[in-house]
Order: sequence, then structure tokens, then C-alpha cells
Amino acid sequence: MRGAPAELISRGFGYARIIYNSIETDIEGQTNVNLARKLALPPGQTAPAEDEWGAIAAWAWGISRVVDYLETDSAVDSKRIAITGVSRLGKTVLWAGANDPRIALVIASCSGEGGASLSRRNYGETVKNLNTRFGYQFSANYQKFGDHVDQMPVDAHMLLALIAPRPLYLQTGDEDKWSDPKGEFLAAVAAEPVYRLLGKQGLGTDEMPPAGQPIMHTIGYHMHAGKHGTIPSDWDQYLKFMEMHLQPGKQ
Repeated sequence: MRGAPAELISRGFGYARIIYNSIETDIEGQTNVNLARKLALPPGQTAPAEDEWGAIAAWAWGISRVVDYLETDSAVDSKRIAITGVSRLGKTVLWAGANDPRIALVIASCSGEGGASLSRRNYGETVKNLNTRFGYQFSANYQKFGDHVDQMPVDAHMLLALIAPRPLYLQTGDEDKWSDPKGEFLAAVAAEPVYRLLGKQGLGTDEMPPAGQPIMHTIGYHMHAGKHGTIPSDWDQYLKFMEMHLQPGKQ
């Protein structure tokens, strides 16, 4: 596939792939996230059952353990690590980036509900849909808000703001209504004040661009013409964004 990994390497980037279900299964009823949670907590410390991780938190925790290793590898510039994932793994890389400041840049593809799109829009996939179909991916606390999204104490723009001031790129497809491209765009707009507070530039507009017209500042956004997922031309934009921010002297 154009862009990964050969083109990345030809443009001066290293490439590593994580098999996410080697960290935690992606099958309801077969997850063992309590193990990851116990490994992450200080010895002897426990957490209430409703606060126990879902699979996405376990996958994100696993990304950070990979970063632990990369910091020990002299062939890797561990100050310039970028992560990307699609769909549920788009949600995962956002959570990993929010929790681990060592991750220099985050690219989330079609992360949708539970990722970059605003839950309060109640458009496309909803909190209730996620709880019904993929409840194992989230903490039990998330189950409380399926019918009461307006009562959630947080929303997606806050998740995006936690990545500031590091570069963040959101990619989606204009036909991917289930993942709510507009909801992702509006969340990026709402996260912009935090980026500005920290001296960085957000999208710089509240007008959603058409498919094929990327916005690239410290926050980036683009839609390809098409459906859910990543297509080869998306990698062209990812590479431009990484070169903007990760080349020596750019940070």
C-alpha cells in the first residue's frame, strides 16, 4: 500500500506496527483488561469496578509500553514518535496521546464516537450504540450515559485538548456519516482555544472544508471523498503533516 511502510522509510521515517490484539483481545467476553490495569497501578492499589479499564485503555497502555522500549533504542529519535490508528484504533491513539506526553504527534483516522466526534451531537454512532455493541472497549462508567449524553461531564473536544500543544491530525471520509465527520471537525474547533493558550495554532476556521481540502496547522483535519477508513492518498497528507512538525528544527 502506498505510504506504508516503504514510502515512510523513503521519506526518512522509521515504521513499527503494533498488533493491538496481542495486548488485549478485541472480543467481548474474552478481554483481560484487569490485568493491564493491575500492571499499571502501584503495588497493592485497587480501583472501583466501574473505573476499570476497557480494551481501548489497555491498547493505549500497550502503546506507551512500546514507547518505553523505543526510548532505549539508539536507532530511534524518541522525541519524534508519531502514532496513528483507524476506527477503534483511532480512538486508541487519541487516548494514548492524551495520556503520554512522550508521543510527539497523533494521527487519528475515522475515530468517530468515543474518539474525536462530539458525543452531544447524537449523530451517527452514539454513546448508546457503543455501549450496546462494544461495551467491553470502555469503562463501566461510560454505560451510565447511553441515554443521558447531555449529562456527560466531558466531550471529545476535551480529549483533543489534552494532546495540546502537540500536533494532532484528524482524518475522515465525507461519506462516513456513522463516524460523523462534522462532529470531529467541530470538536477540533472547540479544542482550539487550548492550543492558542499554549502558543500553537488550531484549525483557524469554523468553516468545514470540502473533501480533498486539508487544513494543516498544529491541529490538522481532512476528509477524503469516500467511506470509513484510510485510503492511499490519506498517507500523502499524513506525510506532509509529519514533515511539517517532526523534521529537525520544526518543533
